[in-house]
Amino acid sequence: MSYPQLLTSEEKLAQGKKDLCIPEIVVICGSTRFMQEMAQADRDLTFAGHIVVKPGCDMKTPDPLWANPEEAERGKQRLDILHRAKIRLADRVLVVGDYIGDSTRAEIAYARSLGKPVAFTHPAVDPATA
Repeated sequence: MSYPQLLTSEEKLAQGKKDLCIPEIVVICGSTRFMQEMAQADRDLTFAGHIVVKPGCDMKTPDPLWANPEEAERGKQRLDILHRAKIRLADRVLVVGDYIGDSTRAEIAYARSLGKPVAFTHPAVDPATA
């Protein structure tokens, strides 16, 4: 007697998106120094009919939420975990900017390890081709 094969979490998510007619989800990655460029990419992709998720906090800009260095470090860790969840949720990744730092490089590697397509606004910075 054969048993039906159970779906993976990723397959369940993909099926749920399909069943609910969820448009393609694009996650924007990149240094927060490119927040304006990310906002423009968000507008372009949203206008084209995509759901867009991107960094929501620019910790390089002073704010009371991360004024305390200890809370800033805890917040950075939470934001890194949150962004990884955004990558898992997304159908594909768009890396914005002409510079790739360590955090963005790690996000790209994570997305690729999950089999997510990764595109670049500046393809020359792709770590796979550098």
